[in-house]
Amino acid sequence: MLHITDDITLQDWEMSESFIRASGPGGQNVNKVATAVELRFEAARSPSLPDPVKNRLKRLAGRRWTKEGAIIIQCDETRSQARNRDIARTRLAELITRALVKPKRRIATKPTYGSVKRRLAAKKARGDVKALRGKVAED
Repeated sequence: MLHITDDITLQDWEMSESFIRASGPGGQNVNKVATAVELRFEAARSPSLPDPVKNRLKRLAGRRWTKEGAIIIQCDETRSQARNRDIARTRLAELITRALVKPKRRIATKPTYGSVKRRLAAKKARGDVKALRGKVAED
């Protein structure tokens, strides 16, 4: 069980872990021990998350979201299987916590009358400067 907030707790059946061989340092140990973890969370089927949170989670997860609606998080940072497992679970919890925050609705604003006047006056002045750069007419 993974505790996210007071309201949201992920059950064990929603997550599955598989251990694979990691790349990187570790000597002969790398070829023998499966220390990297691949955490799979069935987000689309999860009863713990409301639909708006699932939609935001899908957008935040990006390439980690599969066609079946699962999130896959891989971790091979350390040589310890247990530590990698904890890191992967922490990353999942952080991702879900970020998805819980509802984005603020943007309120369209209008420029003030004075700012519009100043902008147009500046454009006019700039146009006059450029107009003076033309060839001088000979009489």
